[in-house]
Amino acid sequence: MYFFLANLSIIYMSLGSVAAPKLVTNLLKSGSVISYGGCMAQLFGLHLFGGAEMFVLTLMAYDRYVAICQPLRYTAIMDRQRCFSLLIFCWTGAFIHSTVQMVVIAKLPFCGPNELDNFFCDIPQVIQLACAEIYVVEKLKLVSGGLITLPNCLTLLVSYVIILASFCGHFGKGGRKALSTCSSHLMVVGLLYGPVAFVYLKPFSDSQVDKMASVFYMVVIPALNPLIYTLSNQEMKGAMRKLNDKCQLLLLPYRE
Repeated sequence: MYFFLANLSIIYMSLGSVAAPKLVTNLLKSGSVISYGGCMAQLFGLHLFGGAEMFVLTLMAYDRYVAICQPLRYTAIMDRQRCFSLLIFCWTGAFIHSTVQMVVIAKLPFCGPNELDNFFCDIPQVIQLACAEIYVVEKLKLVSGGLITLPNCLTLLVSYVIILASFCGHFGKGGRKALSTCSSHLMVVGLLYGPVAFVYLKPFSDSQVDKMASVFYMVVIPALNPLIYTLSNQEMKGAMRKLNDKCQLLLLPYRE
């Protein structure tokens, strides 16, 4: 679990670095201009690290399934070599997904004015700048987004349905600990798939809500998810309880 969490942390740091620095720079300056190469780099990085995040979260769900439902065989199934192989598969799938997106965008003609209606370069807004019919491109975007989102989402659902079913009838201390671990993961999954489905799995629109969802996915989620996993850590919970007790003792004279 901690091996996958370490890789997930790298993904969050990378995803948060794709567009946030340029976004902050544009907010501090009066103008907001990005080169074509910089825009394409943002697109590639967004879908590379975003796709890797989906795959790794699905892999973590499978890891939790094996650990909870087949604990005696866990070390044999999820050995070091298997973990590395699955992780390479995740990054390979994300690279293929982002490359396909880049190839589709790179073949579009852009005649100008190239004014992007977003805070960073994202596929729905960039495609609308093309001087060509985008109906086919829109369908390709929906198919590509569905091919990476739906299988991962279904795998997550199946894994957690089996995990929750295994809790029925023997929900002791071990079950509560396992559920605590799974709850943080499910919270992160919900935060990820909500904005992704809202932005990418529907036809193009000029809604301001789309832009807010994109910023939430690119900036807020990478900063929020590590905090969610940290608060689910038992050692961190114990440290926070001790800190709370000390604060209560310090405030006790003032209350009296």
